[in-house]
Amino acid sequence: MQLSNQYCFLLLGSHEGHAAATQSRKIGGRIVEENQSTLVSFPFSAAIYVQAASSTFFCGGALINNQWVLTAAHCVDGAISFTIRLGSNSLVDSDPNRVTVASSHYVAHPDYDPLTLEHNIGLIALRLPIQFTGYIQPIQLTDKEITTYNHLTAIGWGQTSDADPELSDHLQYVSLITITNEECKNVYGFQVSDDMICATGNYIEGTCLGDTGSPLIQHIYNPQGVRHAGIASFISGDGCDQPHPSGYTRTYLYLDWIANVTSGTY
Repeated sequence: MQLSNQYCFLLLGSHEGHAAATQSRKIGGRIVEENQSTLVSFPFSAAIYVQAASSTFFCGGALINNQWVLTAAHCVDGAISFTIRLGSNSLVDSDPNRVTVASSHYVAHPDYDPLTLEHNIGLIALRLPIQFTGYIQPIQLTDKEITTYNHLTAIGWGQTSDADPELSDHLQYVSLITITNEECKNVYGFQVSDDMICATGNYIEGTCLGDTGSPLIQHIYNPQGVRHAGIASFISGDGCDQPHPSGYTRTYLYLDWIANVTSGTY
């Protein structure tokens, strides 16, 4: 959806490691000005290859228990099957810690709107419970609303620039800070709704194509740990190499829905 004098959304996504066709909103995000993560920094990270009716594309996600992966509704809506890699930061290197699983069962939020990106949240059910290891662990979900100007971390295998259409070989991360929705509306207009949260980094840091569905991570210091705070959803229609905020779905607002779908407690 184009808004007069405003930047359009771009969904985060990638076909076979290459940039997806640009629509009125862009699928993906940029871990630009990124850092390469260490082997067990993010043991909940999930690399998701999505098979749709006429294409294959890539998304990120997060393991939230031994049988469910949390991602964006865009990544699951209309999908036929998923190949999910857990336990490895690399998409290309041989890794004895990697576990690859397949699934065809998903649940997209019933109110997901692919035009406005409202309620852009989905879940993928693994066929069998995954065994946790030192390299595969679930992430807890945040139990409180994320405040403005909070320092968070975005991760993903997406593009690192508009000039390079390939996915990153290794999982990347970048530090971001949340902004108010009013500030985000200054860039994207009233497409920014209450279920979304925007974050920005220094210069052009943020998510890019191929990062859709990847988690936005909150750091907890007492006790020390991390929490799942958001799901990568959109970037500027002008591309990744722009100083515009990245958009995420707020995890906290969907705890009851997640618990209902997964028969868990969050």
